[in-house]
Amino acid sequence: MEFSAGAVWRAEGGEKPQPPGCTSGRGPAPPPNAEARPFEALSGWGARSRAMGERGAYRCIECSREASELYRDYQRGVLRISICKSCQKPVDKYIEYDPVIILINAILCKAQAYRHILFNTKINIHGKLCIFCLLCEAYLRWLQLQDSSQNIDPDDLIRYAREWDFYRMFGIASLEQTSFLVGIFIALWQMRPEMLKTKSDFSLLLKALLLSSYGKLLLIPAVIWEHDYTPLCLMLIKVFVLTSNSQAIRVTLNLNRMRPWLAIFIGLVLENGAICLFRKMGWNV
Repeated sequence: MEFSAGAVWRAEGGEKPQPPGCTSGRGPAPPPNAEARPFEALSGWGARSRAMGERGAYRCIECSREASELYRDYQRGVLRISICKSCQKPVDKYIEYDPVIILINAILCKAQAYRHILFNTKINIHGKLCIFCLLCEAYLRWLQLQDSSQNIDPDDLIRYAREWDFYRMFGIASLEQTSFLVGIFIALWQMRPEMLKTKSDFSLLLKALLLSSYGKLLLIPAVIWEHDYTPLCLMLIKVFVLTSNSQAIRVTLNLNRMRPWLAIFIGLVLENGAICLFRKMGWNV
């Protein structure tokens, strides 16, 4: 048994710690003068993870099985990480990790980090993140449109027209993103309708897709530090976003590696169809 920083009883071997007042002789009781520290000191998302347990089940980040709790509080600042009954591993080791470490693991597309973020934390920034990513993409297209324009007239009407061009690019980017998501949902619904039974299943998958599109934020640095290899950087960013989307689908619906990529391919087909439609309508996309 190991008593780690933050007064957490870890479950990596050793005997199970006993709650205060327990008379069992299987292990030593918690120190009576243990300093009570908030669990969020171990992780920025720890407290929110615990609040989620009051509304629904957690998921084991290793085997994706449901779990009733992430840790057990024995009072006096003594906490013990729960063990998954299926794989016999800690349900969520990331509750002890710093958010920066979790972010690095998510960038590496580790399934465990995705399960921690999607199932065991309460993160509601996917809407704002989606809007910000669309703004980045609209800015990139607007900048490319201005570079291709030879009109340098400083007239106010020209400036207003350029401003409306940005709004138009934002609308086009939003429609393309919507087409991409609709294509994914249609493909998954056709493959296995039982995967998306309720509204909450759709909401969770949509949240996973929006959160996994965070790679679009890299568009702005790629444009600011423009280089001869900028087109290659933009292509690599696109590949990274699609890879993150695939991992999000796989983790959310517990699928193999092929079906998420097939759904993404259908989404790309629908998105490119929307682009062709906009071009036929005379829109410069």
